[in-house]
Order: sequence, then C-alpha cells, then structure tokens
Amino acid sequence: MSNLAVPAPADFDAYWANVMDELAALPPAPEVTVNQIRSSELSTVYDLYLTSIGPYRIYAFFSIPKGEGPFPAIIHTGGYGSVVHIAPPEERQRYVTIALRVRGKRLADQPFAAAFPGLLTTGIDSPQSYIYRGIVADCCRAVDFLLTRPEVDASKIAVVGDDLALITAALRPQVDALYASPGLFYGMEQLAPRTNAYPIEEFNDYTRSYPDRAAAMWKTVNYFNPLHFAPKVKAETVLVTGNERDMFSPEVIAPLANAFGKPVDQYVSLHSGYKDGVRQATWLAERYGLGTPVLPPHWS
Repeated sequence: MSNLAVPAPADFDAYWANVMDELAALPPAPEVTVNQIRSSELSTVYDLYLTSIGPYRIYAFFSIPKGEGPFPAIIHTGGYGSVVHIAPPEERQRYVTIALRVRGKRLADQPFAAAFPGLLTTGIDSPQSYIYRGIVADCCRAVDFLLTRPEVDASKIAVVGDDLALITAALRPQVDALYASPGLFYGMEQLAPRTNAYPIEEFNDYTRSYPDRAAAMWKTVNYFNPLHFAPKVKAETVLVTGNERDMFSPEVIAPLANAFGKPVDQYVSLHSGYKDGVRQATWLAERYGLGTPVLPPHWS
C-alpha cells in the first residue's frame, strides 16, 4: 500500500506550530467541581471545564483515585459521536482519568453543537477553518491540564483513542504511552472511496455534493493524516488494526506503523469489547507497573 505514504504539506510544521502557539497564549482557566453522583469510595469524579483556542470552553469527566498519589493518568480522546462516556470505575480506581468532550460534543456544545453526521467535514474547505484544528487543540489542552496536577505522575501519562490520540501524543511529547486505533484521517483520499460506512462516508458525501471542492478537502485532510505525526511520537505505542478483511488491515496500516521513529506494538482487534478491553487494560497496567489490571466482574 505504498500509495498511502503521501508527503506532508510543505507548511505542515508551521501550521501546527501556529496552532500550538495560539493555544499556549490562552490560560487553561480550569473550573473543577465535584460530581457527587459519579464519585465513590474508590475515586472522586469532577466536572472539568477548560479553555481551548477560539477561545472555547471544553468539558471532561476528570477523576482521581482515593489514596496516596501521584498516580498514572489516562486521557480518553473519545470516539466519533456526541457523547464520550466516563472512564470505567475499575480504571478510575488506579488512574487519574480524563474522558474528554471536545468542542461540539454534549456539555461542550455552546456555542457550537456538532452534527452527526457532519462534524467530520465542518469547515473542511480550508485548514484554517476546519473544525478539527480546534479539536486537536482541545486534546492537547487536556495534557496541559494534567501536567499542572500534583495527583498526576507526569512521567506516566497515556492517551487512548483514534487518530486524535496519536496526533496529541505527537504534539505533546510528555505523553508516555499511546494506544491508538486510527480510522478518521489516515490515507483517506485513497481509502474513503472503498467504503460507504460512516463517519468516513462523510468525505464521500462531501465529494458528491461539492465536486469542485474535493481537492481543497483532501488538501485539508492531509494536515491531519497521522502518517505525518508518527515520526514525532516519543511514547511507547500500540497501534490497533483490523484483520485482513477490514479496511484498516495490518497491510493497510503498515506505512503508518513504519513511519514511527521506533518499533510499535501492532494489535489486531478481535472485534470484542471484552477481549480488546482486556488487552488494553493489561498493556497499560504492565506499562505502569500495576500488575494485574482491575477488570469488570463480567470480564474476569
């Protein structure tokens, strides 16, 4: 799949340096309020609001285990949808967690409420107007916040999610562990025509609706291609792929895996929330010296 190894835009580094400079100029202004309903004897959960570029206020469930810290931390960048669920209680026992709701998602939907489908192509005519420019900044802001917290072991910050997790790890070298399942931006100009499944079908919808804008769309998407971020990732990494029958098969992901500056662990999804969840929990627990992971009773 050598045709997936496309070159980065000439101003790729400058573009992202400008985004990060814009973010750095804004104080996070955290608002942290105890969420009594979701807290327990094992962890305290907070409603967290932060300022990202725009300026825009974003939301997260933020939890801290009871007991002596500092603790390792996990940021969940969330999947493609309006709601990102709180981290599971078993994870909240041992890790500081952030379940991030970026701009447009529920509780971060003022003044912008994302449409699903629709978010993936919002403002996509230009890299400057594309909504994911701000969404990437939102994810980096979560790392910035954790680095200010005494409860967090700053040497043990993990990011879990899709392309956004990988991009965040590249732009925030403090991220120590990355567990990523690419599926939004990698090789899309070549791969999108092979499927009619959402959310990728949004690119195809856009091409059919605005054929004269397709070239501009693909130019924008290339700024978000994880292939161009992979060489900058310092974190220990697991790349989750599909099997040989899936669009994101090991063969398709190979150019991305090879783009990292050091070997990555490739895990082929078993398409089982239980089996894939155990694999993720086990890898993170081993990474941070926590022994056997705490698992939901029905997984044990």
